Amino acid sequence: MVRTDVAAAKLAPTSEGGCAMSATQTQPADTVRNGRGPVRFVDTSLRDGNQSLWGAIGLTTGMVEALGQAIDRAGYHALDFTSSTNLSMGVKFHQENPWERISRMRAVTPDTQLSAITPGMRFMSWEKSPETVMRMALRLMARHGVRRLQVADPMNDADAVERVSRWAKEEGINHVVAALTFTDSPVHTDDSYTENLDRFVADGNIDAVYLKDPGGLLTVERTRSLIPKLRAGAGDTTLELHSHCTTGTASELYVVAAELGVDVLHTGLGPLSNGTAQPSIEQLVKNLDAVGIDYALDLDAVKEAAEILREIASSQGLEPGRPTEFDLSPHQHQVPGGMMSTLKRQLDEIKMVDALPEVIDEVKAVRREIGYPIMVTPFSQFVGSQSLLNVMAVRNGQERYSRIPDEVMHFVLGHYGTPAGAIAPEVAAKVEASSRAAQLSAEPTPVTVDELQAEYAERLGRSMDEEELLLRVVLPSEQVEAMRAAGPAPTWSPGGVDAPVTNPAQFIKAVQDLPGWRHLAVHKNGQRVELQRTSEPPTGAPQ
Repeated sequence: MVRTDVAAAKLAPTSEGGCAMSATQTQPADTVRNGRGPVRFVDTSLRDGNQSLWGAIGLTTGMVEALGQAIDRAGYHALDFTSSTNLSMGVKFHQENPWERISRMRAVTPDTQLSAITPGMRFMSWEKSPETVMRMALRLMARHGVRRLQVADPMNDADAVERVSRWAKEEGINHVVAALTFTDSPVHTDDSYTENLDRFVADGNIDAVYLKDPGGLLTVERTRSLIPKLRAGAGDTTLELHSHCTTGTASELYVVAAELGVDVLHTGLGPLSNGTAQPSIEQLVKNLDAVGIDYALDLDAVKEAAEILREIASSQGLEPGRPTEFDLSPHQHQVPGGMMSTLKRQLDEIKMVDALPEVIDEVKAVRREIGYPIMVTPFSQFVGSQSLLNVMAVRNGQERYSRIPDEVMHFVLGHYGTPAGAIAPEVAAKVEASSRAAQLSAEPTPVTVDELQAEYAERLGRSMDEEELLLRVVLPSEQVEAMRAAGPAPTWSPGGVDAPVTNPAQFIKAVQDLPGWRHLAVHKNGQRVELQRTSEPPTGAPQ
């Protein structure tokens, strides 16, 4: 659907800092957007929404496949489909082959760009990946159907972004989008973003640029200040915006950004929008209608996809995202949505849910003490892990930084680049005094694909394709073995065998209907029982 209204009622700031409709400020929609044409959209539900709201484990291959046809008809600019975190969680929690997931989704979305995101030099591990591994990952994603790559270096290291963008094109990715990763700190300025923008626009391997706001820290005021500079600097290059609803402002600033000429907005569907995820596409198009801004989207297909997602959420007992009240506290701790859900899950697993406020306070301190890293994968996880360890140490009568993970040591030692801010002297001293620091400082020996093939063939006594090889390089062996034993991922359909089981008879029937079952959920009187099989049953065993 493309709206063709030409009158626009612009948003005007109110004295309370919100927005109100101003009927006296109307002008043609193409004038409002500086002639940029209809707004387009990237759907983030299956990757960022799933990660931000459901810990990256809420969706199976069959579920995303079931959504594919409706999403394809919707006419999205792209589908933010996967990441190394998303793929690895599918292996760990669902025993699903990540290459199968991409291929099956590609088959049902022939007209939509499948997009992956990479945090620079990393794939399925916290450690910096060597060129051989990164190229293999890019090659395999392209081979199985990823056509677009979003490169979001967590240091805003333009050299690293340009290097990965070149590799992506050489390995078969068609469309590369370079991120300007936004954060709020004393050392991050508009100039730092425009300097990188100038480089990306001039780079022949980069096709578009996006302002990525993982913490939902953009405000309407900063949007009005920064976006015009980026729009002017981008010229004819497509400019996209990706934010989160963490602080309750993203829905409003998306409309402002559209007014200011942003071409593409990243949004979520139904239950995988709002909360700590992206703004709801359903509400956003109403807001764009209200101010007379055209957009390109088939709303009937969007509605169908959202309904399927709602049934998935209901059948799996997953909480939908909900609109967020205006909240300034994330500007202090800057914990992104995906990390917040993961952190809550980790605290629940170790029976320390009550420690969440302490950990959040510690996050503020740790971030300041290690040079204001941008709170995006993997640095947000580094800061979160160190903060949790510090809280546990203090509770046990020990000093903060009594334990420092290798990843934090790597960061302090500069292995990820030069931090934007200064490292606190006491933290630097603890790292330098550690015997582990000297070991981590040793540069790894470059390795080729042939050498990796030979190494793992010797370990397993057989050869393997690149798909299996890469997974064995970056994941624990037991996870890969469980995935291989599980076989192809089961399909999913609304009202099918994954629908809620509410009594013993339905439970037995569900088992009979799906002999190779791997996961079953039983819901009864508010109680939930789950069974998960980690390997195929022995031959002849009861199913």
